[in-house]
Amino acid sequence: MDILKSLGHPEEIFNLFKFKMGGCKTVMPKLDYESMSLSLRTCYLYLNQTSRSFAAVIQALDGELRHAVCIFYLVLRALDTVEDDMTIPLDKKVPMLNDFHTYLYQDGWCFTESQEKDRQVLSDFPTISLEFRNLAQQYRDVISDICHRMGAGMADFLEKKVGSMKEWDLYCHYVAGLVGIGLSQLFSASQLEDPEVGRDTELANSMGLFLQKTNIIRDYLEDTQEGRAFWPQEAWSQFAGRLEDLAQPEKLESALSCLNLLVTDALRHVPDVIAYLSRLRNQSVFNFCAIPQVMAIATLSTCYNNPMVFQRVVKIRKGQAVTLMMEATNMSAVQTIIAQYSQEILQKVSHTDPSRDKTLHILALIREKSALSQSSLASRTHHLSPMYLSAAMLLAALSWQYLSTTAAQHKWHIKTI
Repeated sequence: MDILKSLGHPEEIFNLFKFKMGGCKTVMPKLDYESMSLSLRTCYLYLNQTSRSFAAVIQALDGELRHAVCIFYLVLRALDTVEDDMTIPLDKKVPMLNDFHTYLYQDGWCFTESQEKDRQVLSDFPTISLEFRNLAQQYRDVISDICHRMGAGMADFLEKKVGSMKEWDLYCHYVAGLVGIGLSQLFSASQLEDPEVGRDTELANSMGLFLQKTNIIRDYLEDTQEGRAFWPQEAWSQFAGRLEDLAQPEKLESALSCLNLLVTDALRHVPDVIAYLSRLRNQSVFNFCAIPQVMAIATLSTCYNNPMVFQRVVKIRKGQAVTLMMEATNMSAVQTIIAQYSQEILQKVSHTDPSRDKTLHILALIREKSALSQSSLASRTHHLSPMYLSAAMLLAALSWQYLSTTAAQHKWHIKTI
């Protein structure tokens, strides 16, 4: 039960309760589906069915940007579904990935042979491509270009594993950095953000790499069990003969050293994340960008030096996710959150860890970039009186079952990245 996992964190219990009572609407206002065409409504249905973390924040974006980002997400989800489907032979998959951007302008193109869980975005691709063609030209140009570049990159990596750390960066660029670049260009095209946001591809790329590397680190066990290998060989080969060997109990010390090396590598993108977010001016765009990033650093803090990464998929608590969602709505709050989780990682750094010096260096740089005093860090720690805490916990426990039932009508699904 979500509330039980947050018993040691009273602010999470309070925020879970507040969220259930309608606090979600402050960052995720409900859409007016009745005013949409049937095809656009179907696209939002697919968005909610396929998104692990972005459906809610996409739907909270302002104006026409919301529809552009929704279609962008679905186009890339369809492309990713082709890449993930191991039942499609390579001689068929490679041309599909390279040509996928052309299907956006083919009225009837669809693919009905996929066995993947998100196959509906391929079987009903005509609905998605229709809404793509209904977008303004400036949005279509961005989406088509990113789809083209991503498809080519995916095809490139189909027949080779991620070897060096540079190849890890390149793979993450193709599957996530390009998403960050495309989104930034859409933000600027909508005129909700300054043109510089779309032009600075380095910062936008870092936004995507930080999220993707976090997912890859967290999903080690799930990926290896399904025969996928995304941890770079240059990293894991220092500690094991095979990537899957890191899950063996006798390899725990080596496994943690490899894990910490990769977490440290992911953390080097955080200064760019801070720089990128500090440029944003539109509130809905800021929420859209900031929420996944703070959840990512919370996830990395949970993963760092954590043996559970090699036993199950590690996720942050739902109460933690809700709290981050409700708090990460301005730059000062985001800097405070980043500083807090950086401090948590710092406290876990072992004197014997091979990456210790690099980890300490990047954490010091993050602390400098977030530019927060100890007093502002302390302000994030919520001190509730014992009487208030007891009352809040009792009220939350008594109300939880009722609220869980009624809140289901709102279709809000809060998941970690």
